[in-house]
Amino acid sequence: MVGRNFCLLNALILALSSLLSSCSPLSKEGPSASDIKQNASYKVGSETSPSVYEYVLVDLDSKAIKVFGKSQYGSLYGTFGSRRSTPSNIILGVGDTVQVTIFESQAGGLFVPDDAGARPGNFVTLPPQQIDANGTLNIPYAGSTKFAGRTIADVQQDIAKRLANRAIEPQVLITMQSQRSSQVSVVGDVRSPARIDINPAGDRIVDVIARTGGPSFPGYETYVTLERRQRKSTVNFEDIIADARENIYVHPNDTVYVYREPARFLAFGAVNSVFVEKSNLVEFNQRYLTLAEGLGRVGGINDSRGDAKKVFLYRFVDRRKLLEANFDLRKFPIERETIPVIFQIDFSDPAGYFAAQNFYLSNRDILYVDNSGTYDASKFLSFVTQSSQTITSVNNSVVSTKAAKDAVKNW
Repeated sequence: MVGRNFCLLNALILALSSLLSSCSPLSKEGPSASDIKQNASYKVGSETSPSVYEYVLVDLDSKAIKVFGKSQYGSLYGTFGSRRSTPSNIILGVGDTVQVTIFESQAGGLFVPDDAGARPGNFVTLPPQQIDANGTLNIPYAGSTKFAGRTIADVQQDIAKRLANRAIEPQVLITMQSQRSSQVSVVGDVRSPARIDINPAGDRIVDVIARTGGPSFPGYETYVTLERRQRKSTVNFEDIIADARENIYVHPNDTVYVYREPARFLAFGAVNSVFVEKSNLVEFNQRYLTLAEGLGRVGGINDSRGDAKKVFLYRFVDRRKLLEANFDLRKFPIERETIPVIFQIDFSDPAGYFAAQNFYLSNRDILYVDNSGTYDASKFLSFVTQSSQTITSVNNSVVSTKAAKDAVKNW
């Protein structure tokens, strides 16, 4: 019986060894390091290999840190430029209410008669009027005058010129009573969304957000999108506060959309995820989070499972950024704006920890730590041990059953 058990155990070990070498039946939580390296469409710092999956593999060295290390979103200043970040001249428009005052140099003119009596000045103020749907107002003795689409100074000069032959050295002053055309919409996660009149002195992004009560959520997880004439850009609220250039002036008819998006990353593989309450989804809870800090959030690399040489970070990177870094992207469709990139870092190298401290995670990054070869061997031996124990248990059951049958027969 012992000989039969020994032969059966050997046969099982040989069968499992064959399966392990051919199809690797042991469970894994992700691709192996060799799979990642061999299947990259384009490699930085290593030899190229035939394309299987469309992604780029980048060794996390000093060059990669310089190009990709800083987590970046859009830029209001970069999108709209310095010339468009100056206060916009208030342009009159349909729906605006204005008041027109006409001065003459002396009494006896068109608007100030000789018998005007005691007056504080030689002028007349017309009742407030709203610019009509045609963008015009009717000014006595000047006729229908175009207001919409023009600055206040331009309209003042035009009316004075029209009255020059009838009034005594006329001067015109126009004051804005209420605005309807020079407004900006602030919507989303602010305390009091509203459509706001733009101050003639100019309002910046933070000004109009403050006038709606400010963001409803912490600045590090609040994003601001500015849309202007079919162009838009998004930036984190804290970046606007930190960089004065990002706090650009708003223009009439701009839309400012404020929304909350907590930054998160996913962690898979040989990490101590028990430190994050058994969840693979980890929130930044701050504006910037380095790769080292992120790995710390999940308890670091599991000592018994992980391979410090096989730590990978998955991210979609803007195509233009890769082209600026002289990456060969001919294998990727030209219409693809973002390219899948995998960053590889070796934590067995002491310098790897310094690199991880200077490489920032981006929202929706995926962190993956591969299992070590030692751990795979350990899993196999454990599987074999469990199988041998099962065989022994089954054999003991068979022996017990036979003994019971013999006892019943003899009785």
